[in-house]
Amino acid sequence: MIQHNKPALLVLEDGTTWPGMSFGAEGETTGEVVFNTSMTGYQEILSDPSYHGQIVTMTVPQVGNVGINIEDMESRRVWVAGFVIRELSAVVSNYRANQTLDEYLKSQGIVGISGVSTRALVLHIRSVGAMRGAISSTNPRQDDLLERACTSRDMNGADLAREVTCEEPYHWVDGIDDQWYQAAQLGHRSNPDEAQKPLVVVYDFGVKYNILRLLRSRGFRVTVVPATTSSSDVLAMQPAGVLLSNGPGDPAACTYAINATRELLGKVPLFGICLGHQIMGLALGGRTYKMKFGHHGGNQPVAFSDTSAVEISSHNHGFAVQADSLPPHVEVTHVNLNDGCVEGLRVKNLHAFSVQYHPEASPGPHDAAYLFEEFIKTIGS
Repeated sequence: MIQHNKPALLVLEDGTTWPGMSFGAEGETTGEVVFNTSMTGYQEILSDPSYHGQIVTMTVPQVGNVGINIEDMESRRVWVAGFVIRELSAVVSNYRANQTLDEYLKSQGIVGISGVSTRALVLHIRSVGAMRGAISSTNPRQDDLLERACTSRDMNGADLAREVTCEEPYHWVDGIDDQWYQAAQLGHRSNPDEAQKPLVVVYDFGVKYNILRLLRSRGFRVTVVPATTSSSDVLAMQPAGVLLSNGPGDPAACTYAINATRELLGKVPLFGICLGHQIMGLALGGRTYKMKFGHHGGNQPVAFSDTSAVEISSHNHGFAVQADSLPPHVEVTHVNLNDGCVEGLRVKNLHAFSVQYHPEASPGPHDAAYLFEEFIKTIGS
């Protein structure tokens, strides 16, 4: 085990304290404390924009053994507000690694705390519910951290898609480094074959790279647009389909996206993922609600009504669509077997469907990758 000499403290808004040792950047941070049950893929979790504003607790007992490499990033930076683990691995064993987890979090300014009794913390969150917290390696005063936790931003009503979205539209090719957007735009302009491919416009509410990779691998030309892009601007691009991406925060706060989606329904095939699913549900007339502790991990069982098959799937959401709020013409296609949560919607005559979970995985199983083929069929129908 890596030994750290500087103590750190996590304080939840209910006043409970969780001592540990500092790693990553020194300092203080606040956010909603959630837990992730994935056994692998911490780098993808750290760089998933859907975790913006959240302090993520890993349930796996040791983290850091595969280090960090540029190829496994799911966005251009780390988005988590803080990172909580039981034990930081002393060994980095993956030949692809070019940084340790500790070094990477330091470079990104992310505060981490190790040595926490994460099993007890997760059981507490499951009992009480996700709540705000504060981590500090510079101020050990419990009262100060409790005040910081209680006055930090609440996820209810938080429009975080605006904070993680791209500033300008761009074309995705295959770029993955810090200048990926520039390389992608240049590659798009210089390749004459691109113009022959069907165009999918992706609303960036916090899109993960692997969604874009999978669209490209299926022969699409991909243009990513900011979250606030109007429906008229999207339709002017004459897309074959529109994908509503994953992202953080309260979907009901994204009124601009709900309105744009409502205006796109029936005019172009739509595929929603995670936050995009919730936005589609709201655009169709449904309501959303804040879950007690959400779904975060790569092992959630979901039943698909068409085949009765059970998919093991990757999840990251703290809000959900309320089933009894949906109008009769909206079909619920997927249901979580743990808690009955709505996991998928479909409106056939509008050529629109969505799923609450992550068919692109990264990390997680690939049981739901067929949904990208369903999108192709919907576009062709």
